[in-house]
Amino acid sequence: MKVIFTITVKIILVILLLLCLLDWPYNYYMFVRTVAMIGFGLLAYDAFSNKKAPMAIIFLGLLLLFQPVHKIALGRDVWNLVDVIVAVGLIVTLFLPGNVKESE
Repeated sequence: MKVIFTITVKIILVILLLLCLLDWPYNYYMFVRTVAMIGFGLLAYDAFSNKKAPMAIIFLGLLLLFQPVHKIALGRDVWNLVDVIVAVGLIVTLFLPGNVKESE
């Protein structure tokens, strides 16, 4: 997967997760769960493809956490904390070494 696409997925997820801190209708949070599941699946695939197994496992764990089918009830305050931690983690991964170079 191209680096630009991976960066774009991460930025979209960061924005969606941070917007969860605001008060939205329930459907927004279900939308975020669905997009997050797809986004973390793509990021896990990309990490496995680039032989970054630890990152792939983290992304798979996040995929399971955010999946919308069997919801994990953590409460709004805990979910807000999770959203912020995951968003900050995604931002950090944007600056990790090797993120900007890829064999074309």
